[in-house]
Amino acid sequence: KKVGKSFSTPVRNGSDKVIIETQVPGVKNWTAETPNLYYVEFSLLYKGEVQHKVRQRFGFRTIEVRENDGLYINGERILVKGVNRHSFRPETGRALSYADNLADVKIIKEMNMNAVRMSHYPPDAIFLDYCDSLGLYVMNELAGWHGKYDTEVGSKLVKEMITRDVNHPSIIWWSNGNEGGFNYELEPYFHEYDPQKRPVLYPWANRNGFETKHYRSYGESQDFMRNPGIFMPTEFLHGLYDGGHGAGLWDMWEMQCRHPRNGGGFLWVFADEGVMRSDMNGKIDNVGNYGADGIVGPHHEKEGSFYTIRQVWSPIYLKPANQPQVRLHREEKMRADQCSYIADADAFAGKFIVENRYDFNNLKDCSFSWELANYSLDKAGHEVIAKGQQQGFDLPARQNGELALKLPANWKDADALYVTAYNPAGESVYTWAWYWKSVEELQPETKAQDLALFYEYQGDDLLVKAGDNKLVFNTKNGYLKSFNQFALSNGPRFIAARRGDRSQDVYYNHDDKTARSKERIYQDISGTSTLTKFEVKEEADKLIVSATYWGQLQQVDWTIEKSGAIYIDYAYRWEGNIELCGICFDYPEEKMQSVRFLGKGPYRVWQNRMHGTVLDVWENEYNDPIPGESFTYPEFKGYFNDWKWAQFQTEEGQLLLQNHKAGTFLGVYTPRDGRDVLLYTLPQTGIAVFDVIPGVRNKVNSTDLVGPSSLPQWLEGVQKGRIQLSGK
Repeated sequence: KKVGKSFSTPVRNGSDKVIIETQVPGVKNWTAETPNLYYVEFSLLYKGEVQHKVRQRFGFRTIEVRENDGLYINGERILVKGVNRHSFRPETGRALSYADNLADVKIIKEMNMNAVRMSHYPPDAIFLDYCDSLGLYVMNELAGWHGKYDTEVGSKLVKEMITRDVNHPSIIWWSNGNEGGFNYELEPYFHEYDPQKRPVLYPWANRNGFETKHYRSYGESQDFMRNPGIFMPTEFLHGLYDGGHGAGLWDMWEMQCRHPRNGGGFLWVFADEGVMRSDMNGKIDNVGNYGADGIVGPHHEKEGSFYTIRQVWSPIYLKPANQPQVRLHREEKMRADQCSYIADADAFAGKFIVENRYDFNNLKDCSFSWELANYSLDKAGHEVIAKGQQQGFDLPARQNGELALKLPANWKDADALYVTAYNPAGESVYTWAWYWKSVEELQPETKAQDLALFYEYQGDDLLVKAGDNKLVFNTKNGYLKSFNQFALSNGPRFIAARRGDRSQDVYYNHDDKTARSKERIYQDISGTSTLTKFEVKEEADKLIVSATYWGQLQQVDWTIEKSGAIYIDYAYRWEGNIELCGICFDYPEEKMQSVRFLGKGPYRVWQNRMHGTVLDVWENEYNDPIPGESFTYPEFKGYFNDWKWAQFQTEEGQLLLQNHKAGTFLGVYTPRDGRDVLLYTLPQTGIAVFDVIPGVRNKVNSTDLVGPSSLPQWLEGVQKGRIQLSGK
């Protein structure tokens, strides 16, 4: 459809530049959310005949930097949700195909990002075309790293970059170098060649209205936002292996959004940059920690942080309505934000508080779908028993409202509710899951039996039988030695760990040459729990094997019922700060094959990275990848949130653990760190149930500097829990 009228201007003899102007009414503006594009065609005529013709795509939009306020596109303030991106593939290095460039833009958009920084050189022109058409704000950067071009060479490169890219509406900023590699004499050339006079930034520095300092801690970031300028770090939350990126993002983003001088920021970095080594049998070589910084792997394998970012930066945000309000400590707020439990189902009645976090889109142009589902022990995923779709409602950008789903009257009979939000293009923004049943109600159904109970002491062992079930206990420490055919043993024992640098106490010993390494090492501080009493209690329909301890572990009671149920009730005491705390068993890792579990997955979580996982029945095959060296996801090992039950497939059969305490984490062995072991060294914990799990640091900031959710937890008094054990 043609818009506007033809327009022209004479060209004076000898001119190498001409300014031509017009006004076009009734156009649709370009933004990252509404990437409306037009074509303009220019013809150079001589004596009425066309000598040269150019047809170029562009968009209508304005850029305004308001001092100490923010960045405005078309008169509306925007927050940058961005990432640094290198042009890279393992097989071809920095030489990319059109398909490669398109894939990069699509996956950045899939994370609900709206911006990308061209670190540290201009991209292929086709990449900018895709940013124009799919919608990303771009920071285009003069090539460099920590050095700078002299003025003679640099001025030519500025001219080439801008004259090639000047008409891309996606380009919002120019960048004159990186991290001190600045030649300030080049700044006038940017506006000489750019009639839009876009902002010229200096990543790492404070200039031209933007404070872009890299890798500030949570506290330092608050200080920067109190100072003049728009705080928009052009690099933050430096990724490495499984750290950074999503770890601490919720804390940082919620804090940033509360500050009027926040402009958003750019995570470091988009993808791992390992080279495929033909001299190493095709191995992807990240050179240890040098290239393993990505949110996605070298072939765009999605890591856990990918989904965390997708949820935290979702432009549509849902929370069940009419729920009890609980006062929380700041370190508890992130966990509460990702909680999927609806405490008052009657008051909820299918209603959500919805935040429209778009900068431009009205929610009436979006849509929602919902599913009611049931879970089963027999298969992964869920069974959909009812579903529906509905259009969004009139809710302008940055406003809150209420979404009422049209659920059937018997909706509470289902196990869970899934809700998916879609953007105006019909693309999924995010899928949430909520449930309202208790932990007990979500357990798989079991058939009650009437088994004969038997026990006898055999030297230092206690043998207990319930039908075909056979448990052997060590009477010297009270721990399980074996269960049926399974080599499950040495528990439940108490486990606790904390980092050795004492940074949470604001103490750092500068005379200790190993102090830096200690901030990454979690010391086992479980202590010794000494068995003081071990006995068997006989009741009408059950046996209770009771172990009493002196130490952190207080009590363990095994209840073996005639019905076939086996319960383990445990109690331990901890007073003070802790970063890993719970109970665990040993099970030979070489016998493990897979796990199917009802909980939030499929990816593991850290204390400061719980967003991005969804409640469902997930099935993870055993794997043991080395971060940055192998790229198998999701990882089998780690900590899994909001679990109800977990069935382990082993060489010996199927071992089922059922959880009867809300709010605990399932521990599946100990997560590996990368080759250079720069993030964490954790004690071996086998199969565990944790009340507290650690946060994870990033490449630059130690764990306790990332935000409140990364801090050690404070426990006091006796902590109790119950799990159920069965196998076949």
